Amino acid sequence: MTRIYEHPQPCQKKPAKWRAVLYVLLFFPCLIHATATHSGQRLVIVTSFPEQMTEVFKTAFERRNPGSMVEIISKKTSAGLKYLDKNRNSIDLFWVSAPDAFEVLKKKGMLKRYRPRAEGIPRRLSGYPVNDPDGYYSGFAAAGYGVMWNRDYLQTHRLAAPREWIDLTRPEYQGHIGLSAPSRSGTTHLTVEAILQLRGWQRGWALIKAMAANAKTITVKSGDVPAGVASGEFGIGIVIDFYGLMTKAEGAPVEFTYPAETVLVPANIAILKEAPRPELAERFIEFLLSPQGQQLLLKPEISRLPIRPATYLENDLPDYFPRPYSARELGAHVAFDVLKSRRRYNVVNSLFDVMISYRLDELRAAMASVQRAETLIQSTHQPHPGLAGAVARARDLINRIPIDELTAGDPHFASRFTQKRKKATDVVTGRQAEIENSWDTFVLNNYRKAKAIVDSALPPE
Repeated sequence: MTRIYEHPQPCQKKPAKWRAVLYVLLFFPCLIHATATHSGQRLVIVTSFPEQMTEVFKTAFERRNPGSMVEIISKKTSAGLKYLDKNRNSIDLFWVSAPDAFEVLKKKGMLKRYRPRAEGIPRRLSGYPVNDPDGYYSGFAAAGYGVMWNRDYLQTHRLAAPREWIDLTRPEYQGHIGLSAPSRSGTTHLTVEAILQLRGWQRGWALIKAMAANAKTITVKSGDVPAGVASGEFGIGIVIDFYGLMTKAEGAPVEFTYPAETVLVPANIAILKEAPRPELAERFIEFLLSPQGQQLLLKPEISRLPIRPATYLENDLPDYFPRPYSARELGAHVAFDVLKSRRRYNVVNSLFDVMISYRLDELRAAMASVQRAETLIQSTHQPHPGLAGAVARARDLINRIPIDELTAGDPHFASRFTQKRKKATDVVTGRQAEIENSWDTFVLNNYRKAKAIVDSALPPE
C-alpha cells in the first residue's frame, strides 16, 4: 500500500521538542489522574463461593460504587490459603465459609484489623462469636452442615431418607454416598472437624470412617457432591447447607436436613494486611452487612443464611428455609472451638487423606466384610459367638488412629504439615512424608487384618 505523507506548511511548522513538551504539560496530569483513579477502584477478592453468588454481589457493589471494578479470583479454601501466601500484597479481601481458615491467616499475621460499623448484627450465633473477638475477620452469613438427598434416587433404590450422621453408616447406603475430602474443601473440613469435636477424637473418626466406607466416590471439589446428588450420580451427599437449599430452590428433586450433631457458624470475610485498597475493601464489607446486601443472600441462586436477624422478619421465606435465630435444632447448644480447629487444621486433612481418600478401596473392602457379618448375625437370630467376636476385633482395627488427639494439636508436631497432596501419587517430602508413610503402613495393615479376620469367620457362601 502506498503511503502518502503530508508536509506541513512553513507557517505551521513548530520545533518538535516544544510540541512534545506542550503535550506532556496538557495531558500527562490527566493521564496520571485517570490511572490512579482506575487502580484505586479495582477491588480484588479471593473466594471459594460459586460464581452465581459472587456475580450478584460484584454487580450490586459496582452499581452502588460507580467507577469501581471488582475482580473475583475463585479458589477452593485450601488452595486460596496457598494463593494468598504468594500474592498477599495484591489481594484485598478473603471471602470463604470456614472460620478456621481465617484463624490460619490470623496466626500468620496476614489480616488487617477492621470492625464493621453496620448495625443490627448480633454478637453471637448459637453461642459462637459472629466476628473475631480481636477484629481480624467478620461474619456475614450463617453456615450449617448436613445431609442432602435425591428423592427420586432413594425411591428407585428403595432407601429411606437419612436424618442423622449415624444413618449414613448403615449397610443399605453402601455405594450411594458422595463426599469430598477436607484437604480439597474448606466446608468439608469444617464438617469433619465439627464431628470430631462433637463426638470426640476416637468416636468421631470411627463415625467418619464408617460414613466414608459407604461412599461411591471422594469428589475432587465440594461442589461436585450436590451436583452429583442433583443429577442422580449418587443419592446422598454431605454438604454445606447453601448447596442443598440452592439446589432445591432451582427445582431439583432434593431435600436437605441438619443432623442433631452439627454446628452453625459464621461464614466470614477479612481484609488482607497488605491490601492495596483497604478503604474500598471496607466499603465492600459494609455493603455485605447492610440490609440491602443481606437481602441479596436470600436470592434463590445464592440461598445463604443472612447473619442479620431482621432480614428473616422482613422477607417472605419458603417453609423449608432455616431460621437460625429461632430454630433450636440448628446446633443451638453446640460450641465449636475454632482455636482447636486451627491448631490441627493440616493434620486433620492429612489424616483424612491417608486413612480414607487414598485407602478408600481397602477401607470399603474391610467395612463390607464387617457389614456382611453383622447382617448375617441380625438376620438369623441365632448366636454366632465366633463371628461376633471377629466383628468386634475387626471394628477395633478399622477404627484405630495412628496418633492421639493431644499429638494432633501439638504446635510443634502440626508445624511439620505444610505440603498438600491433590492425589495419592503426589510426592510429599521431608518429615511430613515420613509421618504420612508410617500412618499409611499402620492403617493399611489394620484394614487388611480386619477383612481377613471377618472373612475367615464367615461361613462359606
